This record gives sequence, C-alpha cells and structure tokens, in this order.
Amino acid sequence: MNQVWSDARNRLVDAVTSIGFSAELADLMARQLGSPKAIDRMTSYVRQVRPKSEEMLVDEMLTICAEVDAWKQKKASEAAQASYNARLFSRR
Repeated sequence: MNQVWSDARNRLVDAVTSIGFSAELADLMARQLGSPKAIDRMTSYVRQVRPKSEEMLVDEMLTICAEVDAWKQKKASEAAQASYNARLFSRR
C-alpha cells in the first residue's frame, strides 16, 4: 500500500514541478490530500489546467479536501441511518 501512496505522490511532484512550482509544495499538498485517489485528482487538475499561481493550486487542493470530507460525512450518516433502521425494525 505504501508504494501506491508513494507513486501517487511522485506523480503529483512531477506534475507540479513541471509547471514551475516547488517539490515541497507538491509534497505538502499530497500529505494534506490524504489518499492516492485524491492525489491523483489533484495531479489530473495540474496537468489539465496548468495553474499559474500557488493560490490556484491550493484552492483546488482545498476543494478536493472538502469534497472528500463531505463524501466521508455522507457515508458515515448513511451507516448511522442504516444501523438505526436495523434496530428500529428488529424491535417489531
């Protein structure tokens, strides 16, 4: 599993440095994104959009992080609702 993370991080570093930004910025973004899938989304954005400023990079990273957090909350809510429904209907 560590290899998957490392490969995703390396792809992001390559993409970010190829448009003139630092590897350190890319590494920080990879750590903040938190998963290979999110890192790959960020890499795709960098390659397609080729942002001109660090602010654009960070804004996109924050957007991806917010979407991942919203998805996690949705899944947790769905699991809690399913558990509640199971208890509710098992009492009948």
